Amino acid sequence: MSLSDSLYQEVLLDHYQNPRHHGKMEHSDLHEEGVNPLCGDEVELFLKLKGDIISEISFVGKGCSISQASASMLTDSLYGKTISEAKSLLHEFKGMLLEDKVPNFSEEYEDLESMEAVKKIPARIKCATLAWNTLEKAIGK
Repeated sequence: MSLSDSLYQEVLLDHYQNPRHHGKMEHSDLHEEGVNPLCGDEVELFLKLKGDIISEISFVGKGCSISQASASMLTDSLYGKTISEAKSLLHEFKGMLLEDKVPNFSEEYEDLESMEAVKKIPARIKCATLAWNTLEKAIGK
């Protein structure tokens, strides 16, 4: 196992076992549900906005460790960011997994970069992008 694979497994397991910003949110400004019908993964995103800033964000869901860890990473990364920053990060993350683009994440987002290892298992890319596709539906491209 390579060092990057080991890091990926560590980060993924941490986010899966200790999800950040997990739980339903009452009175959210934006709410969106996403489902991967092929495997049954589900995620619901909740966002509260103060102007253009994501002042609160949370998720609930069920499914594999990759889909749930990715949702945790998404919420952890976007808390306190603007919608514009969220869109930029969304495109960077999906570009890394779907278009083989080399990510240019700052240290703040190093957990996201660990998800690049999912590309070695193409069938699991839909799991990793489920929460991000759900975010895209919620905030637009």
